[in-house]
Amino acid sequence: MNDKGSGAAGDGRAAARAIDSLRRGWPIAIAGTDGTLALLPIETADPVRLAAFDPDEVAPVLLSAGRAATLKLANQLEAAVPDAPVLVERTPWLDFATATALADPQFDLQTPMKGPFRAIPLEARTAATAALRLARISGMLPAFFVVPGGTADQVIAVADIDAHEDSARLTIATRARLPVSGAEDAEIVAFRTPEAPGEHIALLIGAPNGQPPLVRLHSECLTGDVLGSLKCDCGPQLDAAIAAIAASGWGILLYLRQEGRGIGLINKLRAYALQDQGFDTVDANTRLGFAVDARDFSVAARMLALLGQRSVRLLTNNPQKVAQLETAGINVVERVPHFLPTNPHNERYLATKRDRTGHEF
Repeated sequence: MNDKGSGAAGDGRAAARAIDSLRRGWPIAIAGTDGTLALLPIETADPVRLAAFDPDEVAPVLLSAGRAATLKLANQLEAAVPDAPVLVERTPWLDFATATALADPQFDLQTPMKGPFRAIPLEARTAATAALRLARISGMLPAFFVVPGGTADQVIAVADIDAHEDSARLTIATRARLPVSGAEDAEIVAFRTPEAPGEHIALLIGAPNGQPPLVRLHSECLTGDVLGSLKCDCGPQLDAAIAAIAASGWGILLYLRQEGRGIGLINKLRAYALQDQGFDTVDANTRLGFAVDARDFSVAARMLALLGQRSVRLLTNNPQKVAQLETAGINVVERVPHFLPTNPHNERYLATKRDRTGHEF
C-alpha cells in the first residue's frame, strides 16, 4: 500500500494508517521537501524487525534535541527546541537494546553509561521533524532507526501529518441534553474529524444571554479527572470550572482530548516516573523529547466558532490559551483567574507552572 497523500492539503487518513503501523512496530517512510526517511519505531519494534529493516547495521538513530541534550549529543541552541530532530551515528555497539536505552529516559538510572555516540548531519530535516511529531500524535517515544532515502510499504507526505492535526477539519458530530452534577441545565456537544480517534467535547451550561460566555478550556486528564490524582489540580479545576460557569449563568466548558499537555497518557505516565526521580514537569517532558507544552488550542477556537461564539471570557491562569485563541480569531474580552488551593503532592507542580511556564497565579 502506498499512501502518497492527496495533494497540498494532505490526506489525514494516511497519517492515521501510519500511526497504526508505528504502534504495531512496522516501518513507514515520510517524504519531505528535502528528502525521504524510512523509519522503524524503537518503542514498538524488536531486534528481528530491526535486522529486516537494516540488515547492514548502518541505520542511524533519530532522536529529539531534548533527549539528545540529556545524552550530551546536542548543543544548547538545539536543546532550546526540545522536539527538533537530531541524528545519532550508528556504531557497532548501538544494538536494539542500546537504542531502547537511548530512547527512554526512564532507563537512565539503570544504564547511566552510554556511548560514545556522535551526532551527524541531518539532510531530510522536514521528514525528520514530521517523524517526531507523528510519534507524539501516536503517543509513542520520539525515537527511530532511520534509513535516509529509504522506502517502506507505506509512504506518507508531511502534508498528510499536517492534515491529521488540522483543526479546520473538526465538525459537530452530535449533541444532546446532559444534566451534570453542579449544572443540571446543560447540553453536551461532540466534535470529531474524519481521521482522529478521539472526540472533543463541549458542555454548554445555561442559555445564551447576549453576553460573551464564560469559557474554560480543560485538557483531558484521566488520572486527575477520573482517578482523583493529587499530583495535579486537574480534577478540582474541572469541578470548579463547571461551578463557576453555572454561577455565571451562561458559559461553555471545552473538554479537549490533549492528555498530558498533548503527549498522550503513556508518555505522561513516563513523565510521572521521571518526576519520581526528581525532575520537575518541564524537565521530564524535555528529557522524553517533547516540547514543554504540545497542545494546540486552535482546536478550541474551531469548536467555539462552530458554536457561534467569537467573543469569550476565558477562565484560565495560562496566558498561552489567551494568545492562541486570539491568534485563531476568538476575541478574549476578559481573562478570569482560576485559583484553587494546593496539596502536598502538587505544590511543586504548581510552582513549576508558575515559575517556568508563565502561569499567573
